[in-house]
Amino acid sequence: MADKDFNKQSTLPALTPQSKVPEAVEIPATIGPYKIASLLEKGGMSVLFLGMRPETREPTTIKVLSKKYLSNPEVVDRFLKEAGIIAMADHPNIVKLYGQGEWEGGLYIAMEFIQGISLRQYIMQTPLSLRRSLEIIIDIAYALCHLHMHGVIHRDLKPDNILVLESGAIKVIDFGIAQLLTEEGAKGSPGRQMVIGTPVYMSPEQRENPEAVSYPSDIYSLGIIAYELVLGKISHGQIHLGLMPKGLKKILTKALQPEIEDRYQDVVDFIADISTYLNSANIKKEQNIGDQITEISENLKRAQLILAPEKPPQWEGVDVGLASSKIMTVSGTYHDFFELSDGSYGVIAGESSTKEAEGFVYTAASRGMIRALCRLTNKPKELVTILNDLIIKDPMRHILILSYLIVQPKENQFKYICCGSGNLWYYPPKATVPEKIDNKNLALGIDPFVDFTDITHPWNPGDTLVLNTFAGLLSNPEQTNETAAAAVAAVDLFQEALNESVNLTPQLQVDTIFKRLKTYSSKAISDRSVCIISLRRNS
Repeated sequence: MADKDFNKQSTLPALTPQSKVPEAVEIPATIGPYKIASLLEKGGMSVLFLGMRPETREPTTIKVLSKKYLSNPEVVDRFLKEAGIIAMADHPNIVKLYGQGEWEGGLYIAMEFIQGISLRQYIMQTPLSLRRSLEIIIDIAYALCHLHMHGVIHRDLKPDNILVLESGAIKVIDFGIAQLLTEEGAKGSPGRQMVIGTPVYMSPEQRENPEAVSYPSDIYSLGIIAYELVLGKISHGQIHLGLMPKGLKKILTKALQPEIEDRYQDVVDFIADISTYLNSANIKKEQNIGDQITEISENLKRAQLILAPEKPPQWEGVDVGLASSKIMTVSGTYHDFFELSDGSYGVIAGESSTKEAEGFVYTAASRGMIRALCRLTNKPKELVTILNDLIIKDPMRHILILSYLIVQPKENQFKYICCGSGNLWYYPPKATVPEKIDNKNLALGIDPFVDFTDITHPWNPGDTLVLNTFAGLLSNPEQTNETAAAAVAAVDLFQEALNESVNLTPQLQVDTIFKRLKTYSSKAISDRSVCIISLRRNS
């Protein structure tokens, strides 16, 4: 069979093709011990839901086997094996298992909830330097090494089964067809042969005998992924190693040898060679000018992560949830959390009017000013008044949009000030619709004589506050009519999702809202970092 025909085959031909008409998915209230918040994704053989871990109240991905496959022993067996393999693996670059079991709807697997995009999307959307590409390759290889140490062959390693988090970390997922080398048939078994895996990333031996694979088969797949990362695009099975840097070409040539015995036998050796090349002087010699510029941009993006914490703080008496997006380019947005000297807690979200790298520098400088001022005063009005004066007098003068929230459990109150744009919503335990807290002031850096006003409001046990930066979507003067309409829709969708999630825990609430926004209003938030922060007073 010609390769071009082989690549078009179904990866599981033993299954009867199903109708392409999408089926409505009923969202259950619970699956096992997990409370379900929303639908995440509907796949070919399974459905993913967003749930909540009962012990920690963390968001969780619940994978449910579609009912139509419950009578298929082969699919059920692979579903159960997937849970077993994930449970066996414990590595920062591999998705974590939280639980598995049966429920009235069939079988489920509860896994770590990961916010990110597939490596395939990442390659297509993000210019990568040679150094960054090699760092990702090594992270994937370490995950593969961990699996191989436990006798597991992934068998379907490809960019679609690798997620890139907003921090840049990677997670290997989807062990539905992974195989323990000790399983019967792992070294070859008679009978009907199936194409198991994705043809473009398969090693020659996996194509010829899909059940008879070994560790070098995964290394071959990793070699294809490495080629695509460095090339900067998906290969579609067309490999031309002459396009690779000289030092890397030798490594990939060995990884992609058609004969198993000529290939890397152990992924540790592959990691050693890639690491040696990464830390050699040759890598700088083999970088082009465009690659060096990309590397500078990547360093700025790493620095930008400091301005936007990924995880919410652990505060006594206050449950905090955080969901945020990081765009591919450097921007001047940030959010921050800090504890004040009187036992209060501060939350801040800001954005410079200047975009790109210049805005990042301005915002970083403002962040330093704000952190220093927070030690001097716990009064929002006083802080922004001083900050406004500093920005206006600073040679780097720019306009800063700022929302500043202080929660004071001991005083049963919160204080809030909004300069430019921002949204704060408040609701007590029995409320069905949140109340919008309005406070409008000029953005900082415009008027040296402005008289700012802030708000003081009761905040009792059980009360929830939701702060978001979506109002800024409406204030961008450079957006087109199309993106302006998308921004209005995003703000409306946010309020609708907020109204429907008032009874969820803060982290589950913000994850649910953010998922809906990314699904239905991706255009509005694709070119701008945004965040949602939820705070619930527990005591």
